[in-house]
Amino acid sequence: MDTPEEWQHITLDDLVDFRSGLVRGKFRVNIHDLKMNRLVEDIREIALAKNSVDMEINFLKVPRGVIALYDEVQPHGPSAVLTGMSLDNPKIDQGVEKAFYDGDLKAKDAVMKLYDSGILISRLQKGFSVGAFGIEKMRRFVPTRWSITAVDSTIGNELKKQVFNHPLINEFRVYGTQSLDNRWVILMFPSSWQYELIEAWYPSTTWNPSNDKIVIFGDHEFHQGRNTYATIGGCYYAARFAVAEALHQEKRQAGIVVLREAHPGYIMPVGVWNVRENVRRALQTSPFLFDTFHDALSSVSRYMDIPLQRWIESSMILKDRIYQKRITDF
Repeated sequence: MDTPEEWQHITLDDLVDFRSGLVRGKFRVNIHDLKMNRLVEDIREIALAKNSVDMEINFLKVPRGVIALYDEVQPHGPSAVLTGMSLDNPKIDQGVEKAFYDGDLKAKDAVMKLYDSGILISRLQKGFSVGAFGIEKMRRFVPTRWSITAVDSTIGNELKKQVFNHPLINEFRVYGTQSLDNRWVILMFPSSWQYELIEAWYPSTTWNPSNDKIVIFGDHEFHQGRNTYATIGGCYYAARFAVAEALHQEKRQAGIVVLREAHPGYIMPVGVWNVRENVRRALQTSPFLFDTFHDALSSVSRYMDIPLQRWIESSMILKDRIYQKRITDF
């Protein structure tokens, strides 16, 4: 119920049903108050636990409220002020526990070490949110949406650096998948690292509720990366992590353009996990392989509803690839 890595085949109704069944406890605390507070210690143990934790919760009043929706985090149901709790001996992974007690280990190093050991991204994001990692005097609570993007960005950056050292792929690839009335295409081509995410939102969808036209926007980076936050938000870093992960696992380097069509059935935001896990899922399938960039683009046009020319007009990387002359052209 709280592990996005296991939500590959659920429907929006499924997601609403089991997320609305979760009751949240809440209380105010200073972001630096990580010690000498029993509730804080309990919350941290829950966040770091290897499995779901049996517990008893005491609320000030009966939990109330409708399901809340955000673009970065999963939907959640009713909540109430928390007055106390008791836990049934949470079991914490040895590596996570070691990172928590190492007050000299930087947060980036802790996250990468745990990711390399196989800890789920969603668990790393929870630990990051409760200030469990990093130099001890620098630790603090972090809003959930910040921790999600921080972990995606941190791991994606480190994987990308390793991808720089891998040889280029030899062919043009097109991957695709569909989920929650979202359609995804990932185009890979022989090139040094460059990456772009473009999203197209149909009318009556989450971020285009009243417009009568399809809205398209995106962000990109060439080999040197970018030094400003992506305007498209956390989705950019979630998809970048997924493609960097796949390339590093294959020990290859490529240029990547991720295209997303959000069709009218996508009526509510469910969190950036939807981007990360669907791009991951697509990249685990067998791609269509092509000898030329033109043939690969033709395949994209057959998979997506929006005309190819509009994708090209919205893309910095596609335009650069199509119109920029290269030394190999002469």
